[in-house]
Amino acid sequence: MTEQPALHFHPVPGVRLAFGAAGIRYQDRNDLVLVELAPGTSCAAVFTRNAFCAAPVTLARAHLGTGAPRWWLINAGNANAGTGARGLLDATASCQALGELTGDPATAVLPFSTGVIGEHLPVERIAAALPRLLAQLDATHWPAAARAIMTTDRVPKLVSRRFACDGRTATLTGIAKGAGMICPNMATMLGFLATDAAVEPGFLAACLHAAVERSFNAITVDGDTSTNDACVLAATGALGNAPIAAAVSPDYAAFQAALDAVCIELATAIVRDAEGATKLVTVRVEGAASHAEARQVGYTIAHSPLVKTALFASDPNWGRILAAVGRAGVPDLAIAGVRIWLGEVLIVDGGGRAPTYTEAAGAAVMRSPEILIRVALGRGESAAEILTCDFSYDYVRINAEYRS
Repeated sequence: MTEQPALHFHPVPGVRLAFGAAGIRYQDRNDLVLVELAPGTSCAAVFTRNAFCAAPVTLARAHLGTGAPRWWLINAGNANAGTGARGLLDATASCQALGELTGDPATAVLPFSTGVIGEHLPVERIAAALPRLLAQLDATHWPAAARAIMTTDRVPKLVSRRFACDGRTATLTGIAKGAGMICPNMATMLGFLATDAAVEPGFLAACLHAAVERSFNAITVDGDTSTNDACVLAATGALGNAPIAAAVSPDYAAFQAALDAVCIELATAIVRDAEGATKLVTVRVEGAASHAEARQVGYTIAHSPLVKTALFASDPNWGRILAAVGRAGVPDLAIAGVRIWLGEVLIVDGGGRAPTYTEAAGAAVMRSPEILIRVALGRGESAAEILTCDFSYDYVRINAEYRS
């Protein structure tokens, strides 16, 4: 693998990480991560809504409901999805193998997997690697963990923030992986975040859901929601602050702002690193009758293969964008009231091409590596933004060769 630049981050008191090569699918690279959480850590998570969810999603959700977890066990290269009853047994066996070494119950382990669907998890390789990982747990291993959970990602994704809390300096650090099969319906492909601030468990979940809705649930690469999507947040309480327990808590605003910022930066990094992507595209829909309507139009544009291939070609084919708006399912849409811009260039007005528009101006915008498509529906005051990318030849190649 190409040498990656150093990643800036802040360790999180109460969290230690380890990484190693278990040979799950990849040769000569790390593909297994172990995360230790201090006793008493609060934990919240969101998972895929795909009905065909992977075995580790089912088990992690169940284990989270039994109490505060002590461990996250993450493997890359094998999704353990589409593996039936055996998949659940394999995920359970991995948790039991760790529990036997640490003295914790299997329910104290949250398992996560990413990789190829439909292959059985090599439990024996994971179990064999665990003693080595337990021996090298360290608070500074966030960058290596970010690299070890990668699949088709080109770069690791690690974001860290500090914020004021109870008169002290709190830390929030997170990693994520994802580059393809990205259209989250809860979270990112895999995301792991931790803070040393104390947050009441039920409220921690509310904070995470709010942050996810503004970030991971507002991106798409290819319109495919993974079987393994999971985003988990731990609050160790090592800072010693009075626990944040409600929106009226004095430290809530600073914590939520930091959490939103980390999630948005990680989500943006996923789209920047999308399989074969050459452009980062923001679709902003304004003047909608509701937020849901704005998102519906935004996603219709962002999912359109015709729009995405035009973006790759730097072709200002505004008709494709207009067509996507028209088929988004907005009831009684008055097309004459719709206006569309590429960057600052008005391309559609009054139901057709804007009188001031020129192909040269549109093409100049489309050649940029970052593009804004702005749509005004003229129906109300609601708005939404969706982050997406173009479709290139490499997207097809990467996914055609993925199991090769």
